[in-house]
Amino acid sequence: MTEKENLSAQALMLAELINYQAGAVVSRTLADRPAGTITLFAFDAGQGLSEHSAPYDAFVYAADGEADVTISGKLHHVTGGQMIIMPANEPHALRATKPFKMLLVMIRS
Repeated sequence: MTEKENLSAQALMLAELINYQAGAVVSRTLADRPAGTITLFAFDAGQGLSEHSAPYDAFVYAADGEADVTISGKLHHVTGGQMIIMPANEPHALRATKPFKMLLVMIRS
């Protein structure tokens, strides 16, 4: 059975699908389609993603922990249960202020 089949048609706890790793960023792709991707991330405290931009909107759901998300120079503090949309072509960055898990949904069309 593939990973996709293992995740399909089940009620699952999002934060339990990925584990933290000391001093690291861990990712797990849950879906990869022409229309977009769904990726789960776990960031140890102090870890993050450097500033970059993407040609597509990105939806972030905070599954656990806390992070600072900067979009076009504006700081947003995100905690478990919150979401934020990072608009296409806007520079953004993320840094976990505590261990942080997030679901990233990239919409390509």
